[in-house]
Amino acid sequence: MADQPTPLMPHATATWLVDNTGLSFEQIAEFCGLHILEVQAMADDLAGSKYTGRDPLHSGELTQAEIDRGQADPEYRLKMQRAPVAVSRTKGPRYTPVSKRQDKPDGIAWILRNHPEVSDAQVSKLIGTTRNTITAIRERSHWNIQNINPKDPVTLGLCSQRELDAVVAKAAKKAGIEGAAAVADSGSDREKLIEELRAERDANEKAAAEAAQEAEAEEWLRAKRAAEEEGEAPAEEA
Repeated sequence: MADQPTPLMPHATATWLVDNTGLSFEQIAEFCGLHILEVQAMADDLAGSKYTGRDPLHSGELTQAEIDRGQADPEYRLKMQRAPVAVSRTKGPRYTPVSKRQDKPDGIAWILRNHPEVSDAQVSKLIGTTRNTITAIRERSHWNIQNINPKDPVTLGLCSQRELDAVVAKAAKKAGIEGAAAVADSGSDREKLIEELRAERDANEKAAAEAAQEAEAEEWLRAKRAAEEEGEAPAEEA
């Protein structure tokens, strides 16, 4: 069967199908784009994460008739009835992960110290903060001013080097500062290093996730073998 889109929430959908239908693990795994061991772990309540079931009938991704066909024929492959609509983020302030929000004041202080020509509106958009916060840091009236240490927002992960250079160049040009064009070319080595570090971090996270998945699958298999051995033990003694 040709490739088809997966449900909007694959794990939650798989959980619902396991709990509410007689579909085989293979059918559920293929429809949801998951590994069959993940589905089996959900069914045996051995999955590392618990998911609240999501009804694919309500979303229109499946119909009861389609589920009935699958239950009647284990070889039948479920067909997506209505592809999920991709959810795009609405326009608004820059989103900053919770883990990095405490770094915002340091990044703001760095920009105010090193690039005073950048307007509050530009800083607000670049870092994802409010003008009140910027003013408080500039006037040193911020509640945590004693612990704020100016740090490059790029190294803090609050913005990219290109974004920072573009903002600085635009502000310098507007202020009539000579050499504004050269600002956009500065920091290329630092940006390259940061990109390499991020790539290394992503690779490590991917490897850790794969290792965790393999460990979970092995744990499930061990538990299954143990259960089978316990079930066979009385028969052997007899």
